Amino acid sequence: MQSITITGHLGSGKSTIAKMLAQELNLPHYSTGDAQREIARQMGLTTLELNHLADQDASIDEKIDGVFKNLDASGKAYVIDSRLAWHFMPRSFKVKLEVSPKVAAERIFSDKKRTGECLYKTVDEALNTLLERRKSETERFKKTYNIDLDENKNFDLVLDTTSQSPEKVFKAILTAYRQKNP
Repeated sequence: MQSITITGHLGSGKSTIAKMLAQELNLPHYSTGDAQREIARQMGLTTLELNHLADQDASIDEKIDGVFKNLDASGKAYVIDSRLAWHFMPRSFKVKLEVSPKVAAERIFSDKKRTGECLYKTVDEALNTLLERRKSETERFKKTYNIDLDENKNFDLVLDTTSQSPEKVFKAILTAYRQKNP
C-alpha cells in the first residue's frame, strides 16, 4: 500500500481530509500543522511567529522534514497532511488541495478547535495572517528546496476545495487512490 501525502495552503482542508482517509484506509495519520503548532506552543510563539523564526533558523524545518524522510524510508504506508511531505516522500500518492484565500480565512476563523494559533477577531485579520504565512513559506521553500508550492505538475491529483464538501473531496481522493492502488 502506498502512502498518501496531501498538500495545500492553510484552510484547504488538508487535515480534515487526511484524517478521513486515514480512518477509511486504517493507516496512521501525521500532520506538519500539528507539529508546527506544538513547536510554536512550546516556544511560546504563534505559528506566524514560528514561520518568521524558521525564515532565519533552518533547524526548525530540518526537525520537521526529518520526520517525513524517516517515514518514507520505513516502507510503511501513512496518510500525511503537510505542505512538503510529497517532496520528501517521492513514492507517495501526491494530492494537492487548492482553495480561495477568502474561503480559507473563513474556515480558519470559524474553527475554534485549532490550537497554537491566535484566535482572530475578524475574517480579514485571519486572511491577512494566512497570506503573510503563505508568502513566508513560499519564499522559504523556494530558497531552501527550490520548490514552487503553486506548481501542479508535482502531484497525482489536484482538487479545488473552495466550493466542495469534505465528503466529496474525500471520495474523489479515495477513488483516485484506489485506482492507482488496486
